[in-house]
Amino acid sequence: MKRRNFIKSISTAAALTAMPKIYSAVLPQNKIKPPRLIPGDTLGLAAPGSYISEDELKDSIANLEMLGFEVTYNERILSKTGYLAGDDKSRAAELHSMFADKKVKGIICARGGYGCQRILPMLDYDLIKMNPKVLIGYSDITALVNAIYLKTGLITFHGPVGISSFNEFSVKYFNEVLINPSANLILESAKGEDQKDDEKIQTIFSGKAVGELVGGNISVINSLIGTEFDFNAEGKIIFLEEIGEEPYRIDRMLTQLIQAGKFEKAAGIALGVFKNCEPKEKDPSFDSSFSLMEVLFDRLSRLNIPIIYGLSFGHIKNKFTLPVGIKAELDTMNQTITLLENAVI
Repeated sequence: MKRRNFIKSISTAAALTAMPKIYSAVLPQNKIKPPRLIPGDTLGLAAPGSYISEDELKDSIANLEMLGFEVTYNERILSKTGYLAGDDKSRAAELHSMFADKKVKGIICARGGYGCQRILPMLDYDLIKMNPKVLIGYSDITALVNAIYLKTGLITFHGPVGISSFNEFSVKYFNEVLINPSANLILESAKGEDQKDDEKIQTIFSGKAVGELVGGNISVINSLIGTEFDFNAEGKIIFLEEIGEEPYRIDRMLTQLIQAGKFEKAAGIALGVFKNCEPKEKDPSFDSSFSLMEVLFDRLSRLNIPIIYGLSFGHIKNKFTLPVGIKAELDTMNQTITLLENAVI
């Protein structure tokens, strides 16, 4: 039997014959919920990773003003040191100033891009804990939102950055999570006839899971393993997304998570969109490569926990705002994530 067909057969069996299960959570301790955002508040723009252009800064300001906020930023935001937005110390100091500034009610990262992990040891976590406020971003910002929650208990947010497309879908969940929160908020993914194959929802293992949300970009999550900023997966719903990595690289990252024991006691896995992660036709091994979905089914379907692919988060236009540290329910049958508590006060 060809290996493509072999993987497809075991994957289909896992998805179709699995009995729904409910997994309970290990409840978090000492959580700190930041104050909710109010239209008219001042939001601080920061560039803790890769550098941004002047046009990107202007776009970020326009996006936040469109949402009804005032915007402030440090003049160093346009700094450039190689691929970074200035040196490590200045990027850490920028975040410190935003948390310390009483006028700043929330912090939104202007963009992702590599660099956040470099400043994690430099951050003053006591300062951050004493000045709780919304911090939001995605992609490389994964390092910040998970490390800050781990070190302080402050709920952080995986969601749009300043240069994101703040379309109707993304604004809806930004508002419902950060401005007008309600318990039992159901996050329903965007659907449409124009969706590409890598954006379509597929169940890998059926069931319901209840647990704290933790996760983000899989490359960044993997880079935290073995460090003091490594995440605790026990009882958690782990959410993952990626962009531009071919299937063998996704295989390698998932294998590392498996071998590091990250899924052994996890409650469930919520996969966003893995954008542009199919094999490239120009690659000499294209004809023998597994597809993205074959890799996901092969690596994950035997874990016997609820797993679903294609939810609305990642490097796509339609984005959820996902609170790191908040108790949630993953329901593969209804293809939803339900936030079981408010993420802000």
